[in-house]
Amino acid sequence: MYGADISNTHPDSRWQNEPGSTKANRFRVGAVADVVGRTALVTGGTRGIGAAIAKALRDADYAVAATYHGNDEAAEGFEAATGIPVFKWDVADDEACAAGVAQIAATLGPVEILVNNAGITRDAMLHKLSSEQWRDVIETDLTACFNMCRAVIPGMRKVGYGRIVNVSSINGQKGQLGQTNYAAAKAGLLGFTKALALESAAKGITVNAIAPGYIATDMVAAVSQKILDGIVAQIPVGRLGRPDEVARAVLFLASDEAGFITGSTLTVNGGQYMT
Repeated sequence: MYGADISNTHPDSRWQNEPGSTKANRFRVGAVADVVGRTALVTGGTRGIGAAIAKALRDADYAVAATYHGNDEAAEGFEAATGIPVFKWDVADDEACAAGVAQIAATLGPVEILVNNAGITRDAMLHKLSSEQWRDVIETDLTACFNMCRAVIPGMRKVGYGRIVNVSSINGQKGQLGQTNYAAAKAGLLGFTKALALESAAKGITVNAIAPGYIATDMVAAVSQKILDGIVAQIPVGRLGRPDEVARAVLFLASDEAGFITGSTLTVNGGQYMT
């Protein structure tokens, strides 16, 4: 497990075992289909959808790092079970993001795939929503995306390659009672995605969004059966989605095969909301 202190980190010894090789030339130069050695970073990557994404990238031979903020026990269990290194910092803190990305680059290699998955909810009707609840969600679910992209985009532009996938939500597309903060943040991600895609396309960087619907995670499982039945009744396919189904969508957008797709939002919601 790692924190955001980069003072005691050093490059992986595997770089020293390749004659004439450096991280700069080992990683992306031109259009290379092989993903082996590319570093993928998943924020909020130790539980739920984030954990499924991290494992899917690992299974596709990416070198994966996962971040988390609060649950040490879950993060330690995830790292032990998957072999994916975990790094702890608050993605709402821009300085922590810059330091953490630098640490991952020193440990695994420069980040070429970024999945902005970290997110929280603080639900309340607007007339009962506190300023703190508003700020907490906007900073974690939207500002964090800026912090992370700002930390990785210079390196991606330098090498002429990158994949950024921002995890939005069905509720950022259609709105939801009691979630003005969450819906605003997740809708903001969609506009951010399009703008950054325009800025980055000429540099070989794609920026896309995923908008999951209701997925069978611990958060959804915590709601009452009555509410859950009501949710499923609104989904044309008649069930909740699975985290691995979202992960496969992210895996595609992170691939070379998706190089002509940028500024797009891929909905994974069982037909509940169609755009």
